[in-house]
Amino acid sequence: MRLRPAGALAALVLLLSGCGIGMPGWVPWLGKQDAPSAVAAPAPHNPNLLDTPKPGDIRQRPTEDNEELSDRIIAVVNNDAITLNELIESIAVYRAENRQQAGGPTDEELRRESLARLIDSRLQLQEADREKIQVEDTELNEEFLERIKRYGVSTEEEFDTLIRAQGVTLDSIKKRLRDGIKVSKLLRRKVALRVSVTEDEISQYLEENRGKLETGLSYHARHILIPPEDDSDTGWEAARIKAGILRSQLTDGADFTELARQHSRDASAKDGGDLGTLKRGELAQDVEGAILGLKPGQLSQPFRSPLGYHVFRLESKEGLEGEGLVRIRQQIRDILFRQKYETRQEAWLKEIKQRAIIEVRM
Repeated sequence: MRLRPAGALAALVLLLSGCGIGMPGWVPWLGKQDAPSAVAAPAPHNPNLLDTPKPGDIRQRPTEDNEELSDRIIAVVNNDAITLNELIESIAVYRAENRQQAGGPTDEELRRESLARLIDSRLQLQEADREKIQVEDTELNEEFLERIKRYGVSTEEEFDTLIRAQGVTLDSIKKRLRDGIKVSKLLRRKVALRVSVTEDEISQYLEENRGKLETGLSYHARHILIPPEDDSDTGWEAARIKAGILRSQLTDGADFTELARQHSRDASAKDGGDLGTLKRGELAQDVEGAILGLKPGQLSQPFRSPLGYHVFRLESKEGLEGEGLVRIRQQIRDILFRQKYETRQEAWLKEIKQRAIIEVRM
């Protein structure tokens, strides 16, 4: 057997994305761009990985005949063999998925991590068989047709012609896809359905991380800037007094926009002192604190910055209430679900490894 051409590997990557071992695609993530890849982390150390097998460890181990090098058995998981060709293909698919990323694991790390993933995959497929999990042909075909649409073809016949020209069979791709769906069903049964997140847990997380969750929320403000005539104490005091007078006029009903145009010495003066919509964290911390400490429509006391004295007015701000709070609580639910899911999956994988007989022949 030979390593697949690049185009065929691209087809495998596309078809099997979301069906790999690890967090399945239907599990909620907080932002796909921040989700860790299921293929990035090496599997934890497993005491059952035996470099030197002991007599009687494996009851019916497959034996190596005079096969091609690529078909050499490199690991045995219970009674199932993993071949060198499977490892080569797994590494090639990983590289096809991550070809745009800088750095990455060394060849030795990638070989070790890929083999660990193959072992995990085989264990989970064996567990799915023990659980008598089935994938109906109609279910497989629906998933297959949905995926090949993203590859630019609309029928199975067109896709078959495309991959056969590259030395890949439709049966091999469908087998991989079937295995992926089977493992997803197993993980749903053994992991996802045993994970729950309570409202109290969400509220606790919200309170403990309120500052971080508020980062990025927007607000809208205006200001009038009165700089000192010079850097003397007298100059700064005169600026403070003028800012205080303007604030009093605003309190008595003067129009903020007009006063800003007349008196502010900031570039925003022509826009009536409008600072626009800002994200939390954009301004200096002390300036932002003075603004966000206000209620919408409220004026600040004259506030000194290195530029002079400001009078701020908060127009509006997003907060952790109303629709924003509903959205944030759902994001927290997804975060906590993911954390619990990964913990539960790791414990479950450790459990099935402990009762397995695994031999590595590399």
